[in-house]
Amino acid sequence: MKLLMIGDVVGDVGCRFLAQKLPTIKREHGIDITVVNGENSADGNGITHESAHALFQAGADLITTGNHAFQRRNELDLFEDDCIVRPANYSDACPGKGWTLYDMGSTQAAVVNLQGVLYLEPLDNPFDTMDRILREIDTPNIFVDFHAEATSEKRALAHYLTGRVTAVIGTHTHVPTADASILGGHTGYMTDVGMTGVEDSVLGVKKEIAIDRMRLHVPIRFEEAQGACYLCGVVVDYDQKTGKTNKILPLIVR
Repeated sequence: MKLLMIGDVVGDVGCRFLAQKLPTIKREHGIDITVVNGENSADGNGITHESAHALFQAGADLITTGNHAFQRRNELDLFEDDCIVRPANYSDACPGKGWTLYDMGSTQAAVVNLQGVLYLEPLDNPFDTMDRILREIDTPNIFVDFHAEATSEKRALAHYLTGRVTAVIGTHTHVPTADASILGGHTGYMTDVGMTGVEDSVLGVKKEIAIDRMRLHVPIRFEEAQGACYLCGVVVDYDQKTGKTNKILPLIVR
């Protein structure tokens, strides 16, 4: 079996590029499950019904999110969809759920969304949250989208979960890392899968605006960049009976 994880899709331009490229990628790599991080898919960040629909129309089976999940307060009912998850270590009082089970008939795969706490909001401990979730999941095929800022926290969680999950794939920093590997001969890992959006930008934002924000230290409204895009993702080839990763292949499509 093969799972494709697509990094943070940024704005309408990222959604359109995903729609252009995803069908070919899925066909060429024989993808069985496609997971897309959509927490920045709405212009101005966050996720809306419209942007979620665009991701599903492009070919996503499941959508994960992160620290911008609840950015659009009038759109929170979209988390009633079982195919859209938010970080599991948010309060149980928050809308939605932190993991979902994707049923393919003869096999199932669990996709878990977690958020880091180093340099981000002080949520519940992601290590303890994952321990609790693992007691609830009844499939060896478990994939974690760990939406975190610190590379150390991502690597630590991956080592903590080695042998217990199929893969831990990092999102949030929008820059693909060169460390795709299989930990302990079982768990696929990549610190950050990157982003899908305008490449000549600062994480999908117009570079001039980002420069002014950091140089002048004044509040400036971010705007999505326009121009040539790239799509960043990773393909995890795994054994559906054992949940073991056989191969992990980073992708960059321009």
